[in-house]
Amino acid sequence: MSTIIQGSQLRTVLLGSRVEKATGALAAETKALFTVSGGKVLITSIVGEVTTAITAANSYKLQHNPTVGATKDLCAATDIGTTDTPAGNLLGFQGLTGDSILTGPGAVPTIKQPIVLTPGSVEHVSAGTDGAITWVLTYIPLDDNAAVVAA
Repeated sequence: MSTIIQGSQLRTVLLGSRVEKATGALAAETKALFTVSGGKVLITSIVGEVTTAITAANSYKLQHNPTVGATKDLCAATDIGTTDTPAGNLLGFQGLTGDSILTGPGAVPTIKQPIVLTPGSVEHVSAGTDGAITWVLTYIPLDDNAAVVAA
């Protein structure tokens, strides 16, 4: 039996283009994960996968730092380490500024309301010093030539 449409093609049709970025070892820092350029984009999903367990207290959040304008939180800072977050757990949030990051062993929410971002960067703000996360973001360009790449 042949497959007419592949999984990656279906994902692109439903959610847009996919970009992935590993944080490397978490440190107490603000670090760019993704760069938005060329115009506005619509973020349709963003999900993190813990690749190295997070075992120490870590107030963690994602924010958008636009080229023009003020930095804005994409989710509320959430302690993802005091209660250990093991490797393999997923991280997600629903897309409202006040939402906390939710973690789960097999299922987490993704963006309920897509988010429009202008050129700039999506950053993580980490207060902890252990663990690692790989983030996957999907987006649709709203302006011609708009794109998102791993920072």
